[in-house]
Amino acid sequence: MNSRTRILLIYTGGTIGMQKDSKTGALKAFNFSKLLQRVPELKQLDCEIETYSFEHPIDSSDMNPAYWSTIASVIETNYNEFDGFVVLHGSDTMSYTASALSFMLENLTKPVILTGSQLPIGDLRTDAKENLITAIQVASMRENNQAVIQEVGLYFEYKLYRGNRTTKINSENFNAFASPNYPALAESGVYLNFKKEVFLADNAKGEFRVHHSFDTNVVIVKMFPGMSAAIFSAILAVPGLKGLVLETYGSGNATTESWFLNALEAAVKSGIHVVNVTQCSAGSVNMGQYETSSDMKKIGVISGKDITTEAAITKLMFLLSQNIAVNEFKTVFEKSLRGEMTE
Repeated sequence: MNSRTRILLIYTGGTIGMQKDSKTGALKAFNFSKLLQRVPELKQLDCEIETYSFEHPIDSSDMNPAYWSTIASVIETNYNEFDGFVVLHGSDTMSYTASALSFMLENLTKPVILTGSQLPIGDLRTDAKENLITAIQVASMRENNQAVIQEVGLYFEYKLYRGNRTTKINSENFNAFASPNYPALAESGVYLNFKKEVFLADNAKGEFRVHHSFDTNVVIVKMFPGMSAAIFSAILAVPGLKGLVLETYGSGNATTESWFLNALEAAVKSGIHVVNVTQCSAGSVNMGQYETSSDMKKIGVISGKDITTEAAITKLMFLLSQNIAVNEFKTVFEKSLRGEMTE
């Protein structure tokens, strides 16, 4: 590693930055300006670390597009001063933030690694130190005077994933995240083993730019047997609704009852963008494979392919803010922008 590598550590909130109050036992935010005192092992890393903390650290359950914009602004402001960025974040919505940042940060040539922990940094059995140290090390790695990782990643429990391919799968185990449809970018063992063949293609990149707009007039609906026609139609009739992520069965299947298909067709004709994603933990939407999805394909429902729900909803919010023509939206969504889906 280059000894001059500079990493900016951005603390938004979450379990990793908590410590127990010695008097009350309650968890309180940790002072990240004293990070090196608390985690002296970081001094062994051959890089300079500076920290930035949200003025009021937030629980990740309160994460929203305004906070995504704040994180992106910090990266944008400091982009030329640092070689990599590590974002400390609560695990509950980390995959949503990682997905959102991947779309916001266009032509990224530096690592932006999100991490967190299941236990506070001061706990005896904490996973925070390993996640923190390795995330910083990954962000520091350089080769031929370039960053090894040039995308938004999520590091947790010995694995570095593409951020917009992840989903949280466990609320209690240390291996809290999975990337069901895409292999890990790196694995941490005795050595850091990078899988360069699965990195984002190094296309000729333009100038780095940051997008801040998201349109939140969207909703996620999960199909289930017994879904009410009245309730489904009421959701589609919400004033101002512009997009729907529909979690369907298997490879993109849903009921063929007329009330459902008629409601969908009317929604699509009215300009609402409907994205079909599978509610299975792994696999891909393949509309037309079965008769139960053929009608949705004819209606003009967008195929989410193997995208996660987290990436689908953030991509939908992002693209809706880009003033894309209605007749072009489906084509744009079905194209991979940041490696979030397999084309």
